Amino acid sequence: MASHSISTDPGLDLAGCDREPIHIPGSIQPHGLLLIADAGSMTVIAGAGDIETRLSPEWLGAPLSTLVRQDIAALIATAPSGSGGTVIGMPITVHDERFDVAVHRAGDHLLVELEPSAAAPMSAGATLSRLDAFATSFERASDLRTLCDRAAVAFRTLTGFDRVMVYRFLDDDAGRVVAEDSDPALSTFMHHHFPASDIPRQARALYIRNRTRSIPDVTYHPQPIRPAAFAGVDLSDVAIRSVSPIHVRYLMNMGVAASASISIVKDGLLWGLIACHHRTPHALSADVRAAAAMLASGLARQVRAKEEAETYRERLRLRAAEDDVVPKLAGATGLPHSVARVKRELRTMLGADGFALVHGQTVVVDGICPPEDTIREIGAWVSARGGSDPFVTHELATAMPEAVGHAGNASGLLAMTLGEEGGTLLWFRMEQIEEIEWAGNPHKSVGLTPGEQLTPRASFETWTEAVRGLSRRWTLEEVEAAHRLRRAFHDAYQVRQLRDLNAQLTRTANEREALLQQKDLLMKEVDHRIQNSLQLVSAFLAMQARAVGPGEVSDHLREAQARLSAVAQVHRRLYRDDRIETIDLARYLEELAGDMKLSLGEEWASRMRLDFAPVLIPSDRAVNVGLVMTELVINATKYAYDGLPGPIAIVLEQHRNRLRLIVADEGRGKVGDKAGFGSRMMAAMVARLNGEIEQDDNQPGLRAILTAPIQEG
Repeated sequence: MASHSISTDPGLDLAGCDREPIHIPGSIQPHGLLLIADAGSMTVIAGAGDIETRLSPEWLGAPLSTLVRQDIAALIATAPSGSGGTVIGMPITVHDERFDVAVHRAGDHLLVELEPSAAAPMSAGATLSRLDAFATSFERASDLRTLCDRAAVAFRTLTGFDRVMVYRFLDDDAGRVVAEDSDPALSTFMHHHFPASDIPRQARALYIRNRTRSIPDVTYHPQPIRPAAFAGVDLSDVAIRSVSPIHVRYLMNMGVAASASISIVKDGLLWGLIACHHRTPHALSADVRAAAAMLASGLARQVRAKEEAETYRERLRLRAAEDDVVPKLAGATGLPHSVARVKRELRTMLGADGFALVHGQTVVVDGICPPEDTIREIGAWVSARGGSDPFVTHELATAMPEAVGHAGNASGLLAMTLGEEGGTLLWFRMEQIEEIEWAGNPHKSVGLTPGEQLTPRASFETWTEAVRGLSRRWTLEEVEAAHRLRRAFHDAYQVRQLRDLNAQLTRTANEREALLQQKDLLMKEVDHRIQNSLQLVSAFLAMQARAVGPGEVSDHLREAQARLSAVAQVHRRLYRDDRIETIDLARYLEELAGDMKLSLGEEWASRMRLDFAPVLIPSDRAVNVGLVMTELVINATKYAYDGLPGPIAIVLEQHRNRLRLIVADEGRGKVGDKAGFGSRMMAAMVARLNGEIEQDDNQPGLRAILTAPIQEG
């Protein structure tokens, strides 16, 4: 902050930092030099740093191009218009010191910053090669958590800092450390929250404009702009500008001697930061900052891709749930009866702990709900609010104080009215008491005595806070699903109104339903007989294995028994689906993977990541794909980590008329060629699919890819 006294109020907190003009600090850090020239005459009119010793004793009033030994007018002619139009000049060497040159425009002034070059800068080829390797690693991350973990490692490798954290901003502008890579000797800030006041509002705005910042030595002495009349020049784009004394003290209180931060900007908004700390002075040269900024841009694109993938999967899940619920709404005689038939599905669809319908004095409930009288009060309150949009809150007591006594089972509420029939649908979420780990007490005010300057908090010891009265937040996708449900209830009401006029159509539909049920019964009978046969063969193999005793033959028999069990599992999962001829392969593989997680145990299950795109496929081909996936996962569990649990990612994609099934691990990679029973069976399945399978280096681990046509022929 500025050096003048902010206030004499002893209860002042860090909110005052939001008013500090950090873009016009009036000084720079001493490792670099700054020249300020008139944009018209190109004459140096001010500067900062030890210019006399390191550049020229006769610098003030000198032509800018002469001092930096290049034609600045020609250089800035290539500059983009608007703020942030930085142009990189040719490096210069003065008195055996080599400087990187950057030119910025600030109103009527040109700002030239000279920063010491790296002692051994990486070549452009080496930089691009390293960035490409990092980008490939980001692309192959299976989810956002893995992406952030890999980003922390990549940025620490690139910058050489002791600790690198991926810091994500939350809805309330506080931040949370979501990934960290550091020297094992350091304590961890992983999962710690930092209050919004730690990064003032105007600093976050500047982070979007100037994507990288570095403080090589927090004990530096600021070098003022000379003459002082130019101290108010905007230094927003200057990398060597001096930083807030409050921020410097903040870093000292953390035991940090050098720091850097790189912005993660997604869709023009500050998503988070790469925060770097070092225990001793540590410089970050201009070329490394440029590489870090480029890597952060790639990271932001992957963050967006992973978030969009998670949103897409959530929408698919909700659509699938709607497909189960909506057909059942129109088959009842009235709204209460209709809701009673699907109340459990309606509750689980939106991830609620309780669900209720208020229809006059009738209340239909499912799950954990407040008492019926309270439900009626909440329903009347929602109805009185009016409006066609759902009412959504994760802290009901704030909007409806009368509900404060029921926060335990009704802290969250998603509600909507059904106009035609006068009903109100209510989804409840229980209070979720959350323990948040803060890096120091976020509520502790900054104590001041009269005339004393504002100082940052000194303690970063873990401080745990229990947050009450809140539930899990409702997602945008869940609110959209509620909108669609309203339309579905409207359509169901219209169907019930027209039902008496369509008696013949209803009878025809019932007859068709009966035929489908008969077909389903027949298929289940066939499946039952096949399962019995598979069980008999499996039992026979087990008896044979026991009979021959330990040895290679017994091992082969037991492996064959395991493969046969997998076949039975694949077959059993397939014929649970109502649509026998064509099925959704993603849903089928997801259920099959769920069975495998149960059989492998919790340690394996927690390390498996699924990313399935919907693919409609004939059921007989689904069996073969399921067998290949089962075999690949079994191989990964046996060989990738020597039997110990480890990460396994399973991905299903569609490219035009072909599917790709990817099973990737991060284990020891391919070791030899195994051609046992399972491999031969998998080869047969791949041949039946008219597909091909290849194995790539997953860096680390193995990445097996099955590619096959969706349809035969």
